Amino acid sequence: MQLPNPDCGRLFRDHNWQKSQLGPVETWAVELRTLVNVMLGSLQPMLIVWGPSQTTLYNDGYAEMCGSRHPSAFGGSFKSLWHDIWDQVEPIISAAFAGQGTAMDDIEFLMHRNGYPEETHFAFSYTPVRDPWGTVLGMFCACTEITTQVAMRRAEKTQRDRMLQVFELSPGGIAMLVGQNHVFEYANEEYHSIIGVGREIIGRTVREAVSEVVRQGFIDRLDAVYNTGEPFVAKNLSIELNRGADGEKQTRIIDLVYQAMRDNGGCVNGVLVQARDVTDLRAEEERQELLSHELGHRLKNQLAMFQAIASQTLRNAHDLPAARKSLSDRIGVLSAAHDTILESGRGSSKVRRLVKQMISLHDDPENPRFSICGPELKVGSRPSLSLSLILHELATNALKYGALSTSEGAVKVAWKVSGPNNDRFEMTWEESNGPAVTLPRERGSGTRLIAAGLNGTLDSKVELDFASTGLRCLITSDLETFQKEH
Repeated sequence: MQLPNPDCGRLFRDHNWQKSQLGPVETWAVELRTLVNVMLGSLQPMLIVWGPSQTTLYNDGYAEMCGSRHPSAFGGSFKSLWHDIWDQVEPIISAAFAGQGTAMDDIEFLMHRNGYPEETHFAFSYTPVRDPWGTVLGMFCACTEITTQVAMRRAEKTQRDRMLQVFELSPGGIAMLVGQNHVFEYANEEYHSIIGVGREIIGRTVREAVSEVVRQGFIDRLDAVYNTGEPFVAKNLSIELNRGADGEKQTRIIDLVYQAMRDNGGCVNGVLVQARDVTDLRAEEERQELLSHELGHRLKNQLAMFQAIASQTLRNAHDLPAARKSLSDRIGVLSAAHDTILESGRGSSKVRRLVKQMISLHDDPENPRFSICGPELKVGSRPSLSLSLILHELATNALKYGALSTSEGAVKVAWKVSGPNNDRFEMTWEESNGPAVTLPRERGSGTRLIAAGLNGTLDSKVELDFASTGLRCLITSDLETFQKEH
């Protein structure tokens, strides 16, 4: 026999086979001698288990897997070699000696081959070896230890899982597109929320999954990033999306980044999409800007307001001390109104309180022109700010141009809970007996403030009816967010 493998070859040559269960080599079956030649000449780890005693022979590749049990295990029994994992190995070796082969891509063992427990993994095949008459003489195994590869796969999976967890926890939408056709490989929950929950996008191209973006030029932008490797960055980008369950179109404002992903060779193989829906944020900023502008507008008009209050007070006062007291009280009410506006973020208020505060500032106790009607309703801090501003703006306009500019004019303020599910807040402002009303040619800052609706609420709407008999304003919003304390 040729024995090119020096270590196990030397063991084979020096072993006293005459005293072993297998007997002298020259008496061995031709099948065993042939397999030993193949095994000892192979670089792949190989094992032979032979005869009723299950005598074990192996090559240098398999010797490395035996750990500190080599070389004493060479020529011994298979059970002695793997006694610590025999409960797992015995069924497989018994099946082989019964004529049934076994192959596994990955089997896990907890071995003590080096004196301590270690998790190991193997890919192997057990093949029964028969004589010409079909009798099983032994088993031949070709195997590979894949412990290192399994550990690497686990590390890669752990790293990928952590990355995906980072993506899922990201406050913005993230999607990974692969290939030049931009196929969705991954998208986090926030990305699904942006484009519309319920879409089946994984495994589909952007053109198929979000078809409405094609005509808006987004595929061209993706192509440019994929072909050039240069990122695309845009802020406050308007995009039309079919977000509703029935394909309802919505215009959203997003911040968007497309970045090229590259393979190990540096070639672009996909695009990472980062998107943030800033529609509500931009709307809130616009409202805050409008409110700030209105506060400035109101401050610039304080002298006019004081003049109107003084004129109304002095016109109806019986004497100077009464006029002084009435004027002082009304200036105090005006100060309280501004405190309410500036401090509204501290908590909720009541609709009736806001209405009465406005009336105490603008009405004449000697000749009351306001009538109010409505239940005790809580209003959250942010809506109370805008409602207070709207009421004072309506009253100021009525004092300058509308029903309160004449002694006969009147204003009715009413509010209620409405809607089929009692889930809407509704308030009406109706002027009567004032001068004829005409539609203004331009929208001033006050009108824009009124039209902006109730800050911090959902689905807030304002309708202004410039009827000739008197201005009518209808304000509605979602009740839950109207009463929510922000």
